[in-house]
Amino acid sequence: MALVKIDNKFGYIDKTGQLVIPLQFDDAWYFSQGLAVVKIDNKIGYIDKTGQLVIPLQFDDARYFSQGLAVVKIDNKIGYIDKTGQLVIPLQFDDADDFYEGLAKVKFDGKFGYVNKNGQIVIQPKYDDSWGFSEGLAIVKMGDKLGYIGKSGQLVIPIKFQDAWEFSEGLALVQIADKRGYINKIGQLVIPPQFDKAHNFCGGLARFKMGNKFGYIDKRGQLIISAQFDEAEDFSEGLARIKIGKKWGYIDKTGKIVISVQFDGVNDFSEGMAWVSIGGREHYINKIGKFVY
Repeated sequence: MALVKIDNKFGYIDKTGQLVIPLQFDDAWYFSQGLAVVKIDNKIGYIDKTGQLVIPLQFDDARYFSQGLAVVKIDNKIGYIDKTGQLVIPLQFDDADDFYEGLAKVKFDGKFGYVNKNGQIVIQPKYDDSWGFSEGLAIVKMGDKLGYIGKSGQLVIPIKFQDAWEFSEGLALVQIADKRGYINKIGQLVIPPQFDKAHNFCGGLARFKMGNKFGYIDKRGQLIISAQFDEAEDFSEGLARIKIGKKWGYIDKTGKIVISVQFDGVNDFSEGMAWVSIGGREHYINKIGKFVY
């Protein structure tokens, strides 16, 4: 299902463009693990795909479900609920993130550590910042440098990078001086720092920027799609959104433009549909570029 907004109210449509959950919410988010966050009169709850409110409107803030649990906030304290709405980790944290690979980062007294799904602290809060686990490693920050730890809290890759990103498909993007490259899981540089801007690997390709143009490389660092776009995004469902001049379109993994560059704004494809805007109007298109709503 796709989220739509008309006259400041949100609802959901199916792939044919039919409205299946009426326009009734003051705010709403996409479905995740079968549930979606919705807001009415400044309170937040969750609906299922029939539109039924399954977790009452009671939270000041709430997030998507991730690994069966969701972050919720009441009176400036954060905890976690399960899909029945039961509070399974009490409201106690100053800040917290979604669960990734069984652990979630939380903040106590200005420092970050990690809890498991029982709410037990498994990595003590001692970092100035931290991020979710990906492929068994998490980025942590001490001072102005970044490194990577394992799930027992052991330092795996030294805290030495100016910037760093999560591991994806076995590689992680890091910044050294003013250039970006990629390391493997033991910290070896496998694609040397050479890019002005770059992003994580997604579906075997990573987008990069050289000068003022974007292109795509593979995991060997080989150029697959030359730097030719003014903007470019990751591939989603086999297509990536690209910008030439002031207009957007979509390419496939060979770099062929398969939906013409014509839109004022676009989003990634999800469940076979993508949001686009053209001429001041908003639509959803399918993968051949046909309007479905």
